[in-house]
Amino acid sequence: MKQIQTIVNTVLACMLIFLLMVTGLPAFNVHADTPTPTPQTQPTQAPICDKERTIQVTGTAVVNVAPDRALVKLGVQTNGRSVKDAQAKNTTTINKVTFALKTMGIEAKDITTNWYTLEPVYDDYEDLHISGYRIHNVIEVTVRDVKKTNDLIAAAFQAGANQVIDVEFYTSDLRKYRDQAREMAMTAATEKASALAQAAGSDTGCVISINENSRSYFNNGGWWYGSNNNQNLWMQNAVQNVQPTGGETSTLEDGPISAGQISIRAEISATFGLK
Repeated sequence: MKQIQTIVNTVLACMLIFLLMVTGLPAFNVHADTPTPTPQTQPTQAPICDKERTIQVTGTAVVNVAPDRALVKLGVQTNGRSVKDAQAKNTTTINKVTFALKTMGIEAKDITTNWYTLEPVYDDYEDLHISGYRIHNVIEVTVRDVKKTNDLIAAAFQAGANQVIDVEFYTSDLRKYRDQAREMAMTAATEKASALAQAAGSDTGCVISINENSRSYFNNGGWWYGSNNNQNLWMQNAVQNVQPTGGETSTLEDGPISAGQISIRAEISATFGLK
C-alpha cells in the first residue's frame, strides 16, 4: 500500500513540475540600474557649397627681409701657349684667390668650383690655326656675413681674380618666410573671393581647389631671384617688411654692392564654391 502511495505522490510531483514548466515560472521583479543614455554630439554642419557656382581668384603676397647670406661667383680667366701652360697659370691664380678668401674667414666648404672650361684660341677660324688655349674657371663662394661681400671681392681681385660673374643675396630662413608668404597669399585670396561674391549678391562657401605658382620665391635676379621687382609692386595683395632680429640691419660696408632687402613671394590661385 505504501508503495502505491509513493508512486502516486511521485507521479503527482512530476505532473506539477510539468505544469509549471508549461505555464511558466512566476516573474520576479528585478530592479537593475540602467545607464543614462549620453546625449549624442551633433556633427558639425558642413558649409553650404554649390560646386556648380564658383568663383576663381588669385592671392599674392610678398615678404621683404634683409638677407643674411650672399653667393658670389668669381672668375679667373687665363691664357697659355699650351694646355699645360694655361692650366699651370690658372691653378696658381686660383690657389692665390682661395687663400685670400680663407684669410677673410671663408671656410673651405664654402668655396666650390661652379664652372670650368678649356678652349683653344684661334688666329683664324678659316684654317683653325690654334695659337694658344684659354681657361675659364668660376668658383662659387658662400658668404655667411654679408657685410664682408665688398671686401671679399676686392681681396679676390687683388689675388688675381678677373671676373665677377654674379652676386646673389638670400636668407637662411627661407622656409619660415615662404610659409608666412603662403599664409598671407591664401588670406588675400579668401578676402578677395568674399568681396567679389558679396558684390555679386552672394557669399563664398567651401574651397574647391587651391594651386600654388612656385616659379620663384626670391625676386632679386635670375631664376630663383626674379629680377622684376616692379611686377611685385603691381600684383601683390599683401606686403610685409620683416625687421631683422635685434632691430639691426646687416648693411654692407661702403662699396659698389648693396644688399638691401630680398622679396620672398608666394602666389596661389583658389576656386571657391558659392552659397
